[in-house]
Amino acid sequence: MGFSIVLVGLSLSMDAFAVSVSSGISMPGLKPFHIVRASCCFGLFQFIMPVAGWFLGKTLVVYIEAYDHWIAFGLLGFLGAKMLKEGFFSKPVRNAPPADTVQEGTDIRKLGTLLTLALATSIDALAVGISFSVLNRDIWGPAALIGGITLGVCLVGFEFGRRIGAVFKQRAQVVGGLILIGLGCKILIEHLWLTPAGG
Repeated sequence: MGFSIVLVGLSLSMDAFAVSVSSGISMPGLKPFHIVRASCCFGLFQFIMPVAGWFLGKTLVVYIEAYDHWIAFGLLGFLGAKMLKEGFFSKPVRNAPPADTVQEGTDIRKLGTLLTLALATSIDALAVGISFSVLNRDIWGPAALIGGITLGVCLVGFEFGRRIGAVFKQRAQVVGGLILIGLGCKILIEHLWLTPAGG
């Protein structure tokens, strides 16, 4: 059971990893505080959502499955589009680090943006909690493991993104936006194709 939870944790953390890479690319000047805070936030949401799903149980599963992918797609698509707009139309500040060109709408240093991204990337974790509820299994240990894995994966993602961002420089915002939009499309397509009747 332990190894399977590790695999589940790695799978669930991939969306948060993609966002971390995107943020690292578009904001290579991020301070360690913001990287650690964001990683902890992603990990915390990946812990909270399975627990929430566990308490919800199978009672609300129909409603959750019907809308979760559309919510994630909308949030990620909106933020990704803003990054594309900023990348194409914002003029970089001379002699300033790349992070200074990031506007509030996609700045992961802003708590609102961070919480939005953490929510969008953790909605699928509700299903894990629901499955544990149906199987009458404890959720606290697995949820903690999933959250911890996500935290570590995001720390790696931010560093990887920062290294890539140093290469892309001015077009880093565009690359980051495309990653977010692609992630949103991936979530939507997976649910529409793998879930019967498009639910």
